[in-house]
Amino acid sequence: MTVTIAFDVYGTLIDTHGIVVALSERLGDRASEFSRRWREKQLEYSFRRGLMQNYVDFSVCTRQALDYTNSSFESPLGSQDLEGLMTAYRKLPAFADVEDGLAAARKAGHRLFAFSNGRADSVEALLTNAGILSYFDGVVSVDEMKSFKPNPGVYGHFLRKAQATGSDAWLVSSNPFDVIGAISAGMRAAWVKRSADALFDPWGIEPTLVVRSVAELAGRIGQLRA
Repeated sequence: MTVTIAFDVYGTLIDTHGIVVALSERLGDRASEFSRRWREKQLEYSFRRGLMQNYVDFSVCTRQALDYTNSSFESPLGSQDLEGLMTAYRKLPAFADVEDGLAAARKAGHRLFAFSNGRADSVEALLTNAGILSYFDGVVSVDEMKSFKPNPGVYGHFLRKAQATGSDAWLVSSNPFDVIGAISAGMRAAWVKRSADALFDPWGIEPTLVVRSVAELAGRIGQLRA
């Protein structure tokens, strides 16, 4: 059977901390901490809205998280600065290992999909800007379900859209909550552990694979299937 791979986008393919460059121009040495808190709040807001069944576009979560972070830092960022950061967020770079990894997965004959909390048109624009959209067979967004990862329904939605079964479908993500969500929904999952300091949640649900980069992925999946 052909392997179908769902790649998480933000934080897995696309480096969300690429925004530090734009932040450094405004915040200097506080840029990295600001970026980290912004990302954490963005995910928190998506989790809360998913539980509350009070859905909004992921970009709204991103903007509200930015506003919160700006207030919490008591930062001197005005509305023009904030709009500039949102524009920069739509043009974030891919991690250095991503293109080689996607090319190897395509060469291995796998079906590749981008699977994101972001709206499909936003994700397509982001991947186009990063130069990697052409590697994918399609983009699947949770927006069609009006919920967010790790709601089990969104993984089922991916399987239906990709016309795949759980045993032959993989989720690839650097986010432990996403890996756990996919495995709980019957998929296989690879955790991209780019940092030696990264921790996986001790829930008793382990990744099918742990890789250090997307470039390792195709070879490791091939070993499992051999």
